[in-house]
Amino acid sequence: MRISFLFVLLGWLHGSACVEAAVTPTLPASDTTITIRAVMGLQYDVVRFAVKPNTRVRIVLQNADDMAHNLVLTKPGKRPEVVNAALALDSKGPALNYIPKTASVLGAIQVLSPGAQGELIWTAPATEGVFPYVCTYPGHGFVMFGALYVTAKPLPPLKGDPNVPEQALQNQEAAQTAHHVDYTDRRPSPHPYPVELPVIYRTFMPESGPAAIVVVLPNEQSYCWDAGVCRLRYAWQGYVDNSEQWHGNGKRLSKVAGDVYYRTGSEFPIRLGDPGKAPKEVLYKGYQVVDRYPHFRYTVDGTEVTEIIRAAGSGNGLVREFRMGPVSDDVFFTLEPHEEIEYTASAGRIEGNLLRLTPRQARQFTITIKSQKTAKL
Repeated sequence: MRISFLFVLLGWLHGSACVEAAVTPTLPASDTTITIRAVMGLQYDVVRFAVKPNTRVRIVLQNADDMAHNLVLTKPGKRPEVVNAALALDSKGPALNYIPKTASVLGAIQVLSPGAQGELIWTAPATEGVFPYVCTYPGHGFVMFGALYVTAKPLPPLKGDPNVPEQALQNQEAAQTAHHVDYTDRRPSPHPYPVELPVIYRTFMPESGPAAIVVVLPNEQSYCWDAGVCRLRYAWQGYVDNSEQWHGNGKRLSKVAGDVYYRTGSEFPIRLGDPGKAPKEVLYKGYQVVDRYPHFRYTVDGTEVTEIIRAAGSGNGLVREFRMGPVSDDVFFTLEPHEEIEYTASAGRIEGNLLRLTPRQARQFTITIKSQKTAKL
């Protein structure tokens, strides 16, 4: 196995080994180049591709996004392990490009700043298998990944393929050809600009863990959602300034460009059955982008929850929509006390700082947060 990192020139000719792959003149004709772009919304534009056993494949990563990304190739079934190992690097992560030193990593392309490009060369084994590739930048690996199939057989249907992100199934058709077994599933990139709101940024934010997700909504509303603890952190009127984070190659915080009008507390707000009992386990399950809005998915003591956040019309405010799986007891949602915040709910009953919902009401409800004042971060 031979792995190397280098920068490459664009414009190579297309070859026959893969539908959208380019073949480098300096390599034998049997070798294949796959170009993958990191695009907005924590996505690779190529979510899976196939090469035959013993093929030397050149993977080129182009960062067409406006945040940093890398690409790590792992052994079959080892993606979650590698993602967690990258998160565990903590403060050592930037110096290591968030690439953990483990035998489960087969090769990697270092963290690339916006507009940069890198590559890795890897020789597929003689035996067939599915080799995940993933962005291990903190928080990205839950939703930003793909699959390299080593096989001489046709790939399974894209729909239902457990090796690709759920969001890859939206507006995506498998690109197959009758003449070649190997093909690439590619989805359209939202670039170039102008960018349509909402816009999703995975970045480092103040008062949040390393898995922060910022969403800039229409009507000049923005919020920070922390995937590490599965909840909203704060909301503000304005945008997010990522310039220092980009220039620092992921080692600096982004900035709130505006005035924060709402913050949540330290306790997880959803309680099942007992309003005074915090859940034992809250697990992040990633998010799916639907009509440009992220649908955050997580479980609370095993109960599935989907959360969607939108701007609440004019002024400062958010509408938080929740969809929950079946529950047997009442559900309680704690509301942070703010003198300048007014809460309303589409279902249930608000008593003091607590929203109470029956099991039926909890299946789908909204909480609207409206503010007339602002506060500095």
